[in-house]
Amino acid sequence: MGVVVEETPNPNARKFTTDSRIFPGDGSVSVMPGQSSEFPIMNALMELEGVDNVFGFQNFITVNKKPDADWDELTPKVEATIVEAGY
Repeated sequence: MGVVVEETPNPNARKFTTDSRIFPGDGSVSVMPGQSSEFPIMNALMELEGVDNVFGFQNFITVNKKPDADWDELTPKVEATIVEAGY
């Protein structure tokens, strides 16, 4: 399946879903600007130019972009980061 990308009602957010479970347990993980996470994938996504914040739960990550970022440029970078992390 790889990574499935879905649009959300928020034009600045996209959901990236994988076959693999990324986050253990039933808790969610979010990282806002200036924060870091115990999950390297979340920190790697926050380092991408144009990413504002990230939210993850079980097998998906929702990426919120900055208003001036372009999904056509950002989406392949997010997908590659997720795949490179082994998901």
